[in-house]
Amino acid sequence: MFNIVSKRFWFFLASGIVILAGIISMTTFGRLKAGIEFSSGSIMTVNFEQEVTKTRLEEELAGLGYTNVIIQRAGENDWLIRLPELTAQAKSELGTGLTAALGHFEIREFDSVSPMIATETVRTAGIAVAIATIGILLYVTWVFRRMPHPFRYGTCAIIALIHDALVAITVFSILSGVMGWEVNLMFVIGILTVIGYSINDTVVIFDRIRENLTIDIKADFETIVNNSLVETLPRSLNTSLTTAFVVLALILFVGASIQNFAVPLLTGIITGTYSSIGIASPLLVVWQKGEWRRFIPGA
Repeated sequence: MFNIVSKRFWFFLASGIVILAGIISMTTFGRLKAGIEFSSGSIMTVNFEQEVTKTRLEEELAGLGYTNVIIQRAGENDWLIRLPELTAQAKSELGTGLTAALGHFEIREFDSVSPMIATETVRTAGIAVAIATIGILLYVTWVFRRMPHPFRYGTCAIIALIHDALVAITVFSILSGVMGWEVNLMFVIGILTVIGYSINDTVVIFDRIRENLTIDIKADFETIVNNSLVETLPRSLNTSLTTAFVVLALILFVGASIQNFAVPLLTGIITGTYSSIGIASPLLVVWQKGEWRRFIPGA
């Protein structure tokens, strides 16, 4: 039988390295860029009748006085353009200038968010994440209330889902730096979905631990946890793989319109499976055996 739990500190080390790499990326080249929902501005999707390159579009926008813009290809001859907040007159003048330089085009989507609404959106998103986290902690603690130390189950589950969210943010921050992607409400929805998916897999394993402890309450706790992980491993991998295939298909065939949701979700599915096996359950063993000092260098 696989002895997964005995490798727990290797799992912790691997996660620490990934999260550290994410922190470094977010403070250097991979900083997260806030979308208009969080920083205000205007964003529009335009379709040109003739072929237009990104460089040419940047040059024409700069000539019209818009140097601080973000441009992404959204399809054949379709471009997603992020600009400062536009008034009705500024939007009209921009359209006239681009038409004169690049030919006729169609504005397929246009959204504008004021600074006040952006600030409120940031606050609301933060509250949503906090409520979800507290709710999960309380619920998991209540579900395992008949177990010894039920709060440990809730706490370890929260640590695992925070781990998953951090890894998803790390991957997105790198893509943000390389491909110019922005954090928007779709991204927040993706992270919240990751949190829900992560806790689902963790609770399944915790429930098997509870069942095995009920059968033999005097058995070694580390052995019980390891046996539970091995017994639920096929279920965890099969569920994650089938879900990942669906999300991957969405990324490949739907594309840019849902990338901010689907990419964090795909990352979360993968890391959620990993954390349920290598983080949440082994942390129960660490807590049971009082091994927290091993996380402190020199302790």
